Amino acid sequence: MIVWLNGASGAGKSTAARHLLDLLPGSTLYDPELVGSELRLLLPAARLEQVGDYQDLPSWRRLVVDTAAALLNEVPGPLVTPMPLLRQEYRDEIFGGLASRRVPVRHVLLHAEETILRERADRRAGRAGGAPADAAAQGRCRAHLEAYEDALGWLKQDAHVIDTARLTPRETAERIAEAVHAGAGACDIVQTPEPTAETLAAGVLLFDDADRVLLVDPTYKPGWEFPGGVVEPGEPPARAGLREVTEELGIRLHSAPRLLVLDWEPPKPPGFGGLRMLFDGGRLAGEQIRDLLLPGPELRDWRFATEAEAADMLPPVRWNRLRWALRARERGRPLNLEAGVPVG
Repeated sequence: MIVWLNGASGAGKSTAARHLLDLLPGSTLYDPELVGSELRLLLPAARLEQVGDYQDLPSWRRLVVDTAAALLNEVPGPLVTPMPLLRQEYRDEIFGGLASRRVPVRHVLLHAEETILRERADRRAGRAGGAPADAAAQGRCRAHLEAYEDALGWLKQDAHVIDTARLTPRETAERIAEAVHAGAGACDIVQTPEPTAETLAAGVLLFDDADRVLLVDPTYKPGWEFPGGVVEPGEPPARAGLREVTEELGIRLHSAPRLLVLDWEPPKPPGFGGLRMLFDGGRLAGEQIRDLLLPGPELRDWRFATEAEAADMLPPVRWNRLRWALRARERGRPLNLEAGVPVG
């Protein structure tokens, strides 16, 4: 298990984590910042200049998951991880990766009001007590606090919140230990095993009366997606798409959906690639839209989007696949793609 202590700079994560080690038998401190420090030494300067923070590196997010899984093979656990994680798509990627490795997460948010956090940030920057301020450090702290305020909406829904304003570090750790023992902060994310070979996946495009396409927001990976999933062994792809639509959204489609695109996705480490199929599920009636259901551990949200809106919501590979699927729907014939490019 991982006890992930989230929060802004100055919330007391690191100090509370050290006290927490005394309260959770067998626990080990796991600081993903060390992974970022090593990547700074390993990656070329030109690559590092392309990102504002090491958390923006896909390699960091994957290594955080891989390292945690490796550590839990060496120590009894839990791992205590004091690390701000303020971008929801990064939380999805990391916690989803941990779920796929059957590593439970307890997500705890250490919170304090903005005035308190700013006061602590100023002390860190050297302004308190008449000392000269470190302008660069102040700027970084200010930007971090702004990012934290922007993230509070989803953080408070996702994590167990502990207000640290009037707590000592030891008292904060005691509150965390009590929450962990009570099962608070458990992230009930769907456990999708990572593929070990090429996969076949079937997605279904569903439309409203304005021909906007239905997109869903998974909890376990970044970016919006089409309803659908991996085809099980021996399962017809179109039937797999129907099954996934029913499981994910509670919608039963009574006729086999029409194939729009077949796209061969090349392997790109750490992924294995495979075949991706998109089917036309047709237009949904008003009552079907009204009765849409979302399984909490798997999907966070849904919305209908125009083609232009989808371009800003979908990762590039999925957007390109959708673009060609919509062209195939207009032309009335399926398209064969290789790496997102029509062939034949």
